[in-house]
Amino acid sequence: MAEGNWTRVNEFILMSFSSLPTEIQSLLFLTFLFIYLVTLLETASSFWLPWLTPLHSPMYFFLRNLSFLEIGFNLAIVPKMLGTLIAQDTTISFLGCATQMYFFFFFGVSECSLLATMAYDRYVAICSPLHYPVIMSPRARAKLAVISWFPGIPVATVQTTWLFSFPFCGSNKVNHFFCDSPPVLRLVCADTALFEIYAIIGTILFVMIPCLLILCSYTCIAAAILKIPSAKGKHKAFSTCSSHLLVVSLFYVSLSLVYFRPKSNNSPESKKVLSLSYTVVTPMLNPIIYSLRNNEVKNALSRTFHKALGLRNCIP
Repeated sequence: MAEGNWTRVNEFILMSFSSLPTEIQSLLFLTFLFIYLVTLLETASSFWLPWLTPLHSPMYFFLRNLSFLEIGFNLAIVPKMLGTLIAQDTTISFLGCATQMYFFFFFGVSECSLLATMAYDRYVAICSPLHYPVIMSPRARAKLAVISWFPGIPVATVQTTWLFSFPFCGSNKVNHFFCDSPPVLRLVCADTALFEIYAIIGTILFVMIPCLLILCSYTCIAAAILKIPSAKGKHKAFSTCSSHLLVVSLFYVSLSLVYFRPKSNNSPESKKVLSLSYTVVTPMLNPIIYSLRNNEVKNALSRTFHKALGLRNCIP
């Protein structure tokens, strides 16, 4: 329905990887489908493993929360992307686009907060080991988990509602494989300067400040590790936080390459490829990192596997 020079948009078209040949898109579909299924299996295992084994420390409590975030993040983005690749179903409704963006912001901001909380957990474990059981009591870690999840609600609500309240005109083609804020914002027919200022402030508050808190935590952790006299003690202390440090590095490096590169070096196609790192690849790698770099997790997985194998052998 036309109103002057504005057109009311009822649906968007996700350009996804439409510029690639059909054969390449089919290959991408198979690749991303395999990664997606592996990710769901890994994150589900990470979520349920502590309930089936003696892994009940605060770190594994936060790991379950991270697994839940990863599953939500994948469900919000990857299924639609797979549909655009195999069925060429590139359309997404106005409400569907807004919903996808809402959950993208919600899970993304919550993950930033949760990673900062996990860094604090590692800080207490290494710098105040005697007080760790008291500081990280079940009640305290439940409060920290709620605090980690909460910022995603107002950020996602305000940013999504504000952006989709703008009028859209001309093309309804979103040059991305999901409804991210920058490509959708380009379709707006209004002055978005105030919204962009808000987006910058929100990024500083809910993305960069957690990153700074993580850096501060690991600065203190590094100082504490250097004071440990034995090399074996230093190695043991470092191994307790190396998995989390690697996960944080992957998350923030991929995020920075997408959103903080100069515009002259940030073409839409390169942004799509880089966005795959934190939407598809990183969620798959996180459970692997925690499993391979943690003996307790590896032993728990082995015990669970042998129990399951034993039960299967007992069935006539």
